[in-house]
Amino acid sequence: MSLDGLLQPDFAPVASALNQQLRRYAGGAAVCVYHRGECVVDLWGGERDQTGTAWTRETMAPSFSTTKGVASTLLHIMVDRGLLDYEDRVAEHWPEFGQSGKEKITVRQVLSHQSGLYHIRQMIDHADRMLDWEHMVGAIERAEPVHVPGERTGYHGLTFGFIVGEILQRVTGKPLAQLVREDLAEPLGLDGLYIGVPKHELPRAAELIWPKRAGFLSKLPLGPSLAQVGDLAEILMKLLRGPMRWAGLEFELGSILDALAPRGISGFDFGSPDSLRVAIPSGNGLFTARSLARMYAALAGGGEIDGVRLLSLSTLARATEVQSAKGRAVLPFDMRWRLGYHGIATTRGFPRQAFGHFGYGGSGAWADPSRELAVAMIVNCGMGTPFGDIRTARISGAALVSADRRPPAPRRARRGSPKPQPVEPVHRTAQPARSRSDPGRRQIGLTQRPEY
Repeated sequence: MSLDGLLQPDFAPVASALNQQLRRYAGGAAVCVYHRGECVVDLWGGERDQTGTAWTRETMAPSFSTTKGVASTLLHIMVDRGLLDYEDRVAEHWPEFGQSGKEKITVRQVLSHQSGLYHIRQMIDHADRMLDWEHMVGAIERAEPVHVPGERTGYHGLTFGFIVGEILQRVTGKPLAQLVREDLAEPLGLDGLYIGVPKHELPRAAELIWPKRAGFLSKLPLGPSLAQVGDLAEILMKLLRGPMRWAGLEFELGSILDALAPRGISGFDFGSPDSLRVAIPSGNGLFTARSLARMYAALAGGGEIDGVRLLSLSTLARATEVQSAKGRAVLPFDMRWRLGYHGIATTRGFPRQAFGHFGYGGSGAWADPSRELAVAMIVNCGMGTPFGDIRTARISGAALVSADRRPPAPRRARRGSPKPQPVEPVHRTAQPARSRSDPGRRQIGLTQRPEY
């Protein structure tokens, strides 16, 4: 397996970790890391589809719940502009929301998954309804919270994005896809950040590939019926209930299915053109790792990068303050929720100030202001959990160790926007993918696996 892209030598462990993963998993991946305001890793490799087409610099991948971090960042920008506040009741900006016991739900409760509106399985009759924004908004307006808002934290796996997205559209009067473009992609100069992708960008999308070890599911007589998928999930959950209780973890099977399994989800293709063209802000973002990392690099740099300020320091501090866990539903463990972001787990520990969002299938992106570090990974093959898998954790761990071992930057260089340092491309044994913006760069070989 080989890699293309750029690598600052201090971050060689990241390249090594990615190279090992591409040897073990089908499909492809891209990883980007920013440290102290500069891009130190920008690597990609593997295959973008089942026919073996090589992943290139321009490839984007559907990234599931990683999308929630992008939508949340947009809402924080609007708070910073004074269009709303975290303590506002949602109904102040979205009057139709204030029915069926939701009159007092606040923006803070929505962002911290405490509004009690995770039960999408009870709101819609089929997963295809997620392609219809107005239908989803109406279903949420009519829904009653499953618990008193603020009493429990329950992961709003699919409803989160529609609630946040509609709040954004109400306070700005603009479609969500336009907000992503105008308030994130264009100011930061991003090359691939979409929630609702334009038709002309669809050819850049990697194909979602299910790993071979999941192939046995397709051979079971399940068909497209979610009820049958739900039966299978219930069997698996019952098998896990004993070990999880032994580990001190309690969970409710019903809340998990309600939050993550609307009827028909087994046949819903998040990577199809029809799905990617619409906005599902909880799960269908189409990104490059480069764009995700740069957005989080701005957050890691106090809300600013290269003279572009996304958020003030005061708003960023409010947005990333850990919220009270209270009681729990859906997930049996504490995710250290911020406002729209969760805490970060890596194979090298749990950086206390880090925040971001990972996604089902293996993608993820996060920032650590204490290290001025931002990390992003996109993939097109994997299952894992709603919060990524071990690949994301290993890449994150390698980046964490590399940043901690890197010599301190000169004091003068850290006062303003640091100038990019020379980076070395990683050698590709086949023909290297050409980059329109980086022609003719020298190549070297990655000769051995660094120990860390």
